[in-house]
Amino acid sequence: MNHLHLHHTSAPFHAQLRLPGDKSISHRAAILAAIAEGTSTISGFLESEDCLATIAVLQKLGITIEHPEHGVFVILGRGGFFSEPSGTLDCKNSGTTMRLLAGLLAAQPFSTTLIGDDSLSNRPMRRVMEPLSAMGAMLHATGIKANPPLTIQGGRLHPIDYKLPMSSAQVKSAIILASLFIPGTTTIMEPTACRDHTERMLTSFQGSCFSLLDQEERHILSVTGPQKLRACSFQVPGDISSAAFWMVAAAARRGSHVCFDNVGVNPTRTGIVEVLKRMGADISIQPHPTTQAEPLGTITVIGTTLQGTIIQGEEIANVIDELPILAVAGALAHGTTIIKDAQELRVKETDRISAMVTNLRAMGATVAERDDGLEIQGGAPLNGATLPSYGDHRIAMACAIAGLFAYGETMIENTSCIKTSYPDFEEMLSSFTS
Repeated sequence: MNHLHLHHTSAPFHAQLRLPGDKSISHRAAILAAIAEGTSTISGFLESEDCLATIAVLQKLGITIEHPEHGVFVILGRGGFFSEPSGTLDCKNSGTTMRLLAGLLAAQPFSTTLIGDDSLSNRPMRRVMEPLSAMGAMLHATGIKANPPLTIQGGRLHPIDYKLPMSSAQVKSAIILASLFIPGTTTIMEPTACRDHTERMLTSFQGSCFSLLDQEERHILSVTGPQKLRACSFQVPGDISSAAFWMVAAAARRGSHVCFDNVGVNPTRTGIVEVLKRMGADISIQPHPTTQAEPLGTITVIGTTLQGTIIQGEEIANVIDELPILAVAGALAHGTTIIKDAQELRVKETDRISAMVTNLRAMGATVAERDDGLEIQGGAPLNGATLPSYGDHRIAMACAIAGLFAYGETMIENTSCIKTSYPDFEEMLSSFTS
C-alpha cells in the first residue's frame, strides 16, 4: 500500500508541465473507435487504470486493439457489431466505463453483466438504468440504490424524449451511444449544460448530434439513428482536470509561474479557470488553431494571493471533478469560500464532501459541512497531518497539494488509487517542487 510524504515548501513554483491525456476523452475515443467502421489510431491516450479498464472490456466484446507505443492505441472497429462476452465485464474502479458501456450494451442482442471493485460496487446506477429501461432494455442491479453488478439484456430499442433529472455527462453519453443504434430520433434535455465531449467527438467519427436552446433556454440534444461511424485518427488533448491541481498550487503561491501546453480548453471544462480568476488568480488561456472537435490551448498561471468565493448553481457541473482541489484553494485563500449545490459529490468514488471536510479539519482549517457542500474559513496556517485518501484519487491528489502548504510533514495514506487517473502524479509532484 503506497503512502505519499510531503513537506511544506515556501519557494515559488516554476514549471512548464506536460499533462496526461484527458481521461473523459480517452474513454470516449476508444468506445467510438470500437463502434466505427475501419481502423482508428488514438494518440495521447491516458494509460490510467480507469481508461485501460475500458480498453479491456472492449477487447472482451470482440474488438481487436493494438498498442504499438505508449499512449497510442490502434482500434479495429467492427461497425457497431460486438461479440457476446464469456463471463462478466470488469470495469474496475471506473464509473465512466460502466455507465457509458451500459448505453452501448443496451443496444446489443445479448446479455452482459458489468462488475467493479468495492468502490464502484457502492456507486448508484439507477440514473443510467432509468433512461435505458425507457428505451426498451432490461437492466438489473443490486439493492435500493441499484448498485453493481449491473446486468443488461439488450435488444431492439426505441427512441425516447428524456429530461435528465441532474446534469450528468455520463448518463447523457450512455443515451447517445444507445441512440446510435436505434431508428428514429432521441432527444435529451439537460437542466444545465455539462461536458459535451461525446457530442463533439461524434463529428470526428463522421457522426452527428444536434443541439439547440428551446424558448426557455433549456439545452436540447437530438440524435437520429441508426448511424454508421467512420474510423479516424484522434489526438487526445491534455487533461485540464489534472492541470487543476498544479493550477491551484501555483495560483496560491505568490511569485509562481506555471505553464501548461496543449491542454483541452473545452468551454464545458474551463470552469476551474473562471473560479480561480474570481478568487484573484492571474490565469490566461491562449487558444491554439486546431482542426479537431476539441479545442486546445496553453494555460499560464502566475501566483498571487487568493480570496474566498462562492461556487454554486449552474457552474457546479462544469467543475464537479475539480471541487476537491477548489476546497483546498478555499483553505489557502483569505476569507470565506462556500461550495453549494454539489450533492453529486456524495456519490463519487467516496463521499467527497465528508472526505474533504475531515481532512481539511485535520490540517487545522475551519470547515463546516453542509448537505450539498462545505464552507471554509480560509487563511489560517495549515499543519501537517496523516490523512486517508479514502481510496479516491482526487481526494489523494488534492490533499497532496494542501500538504505543500502545511507546516510539518503530511502523509497521504493509500495513494495507489491515484493510478486510476494520473499514473505520473507523484513523479510530477517531485519535479514540481525540486
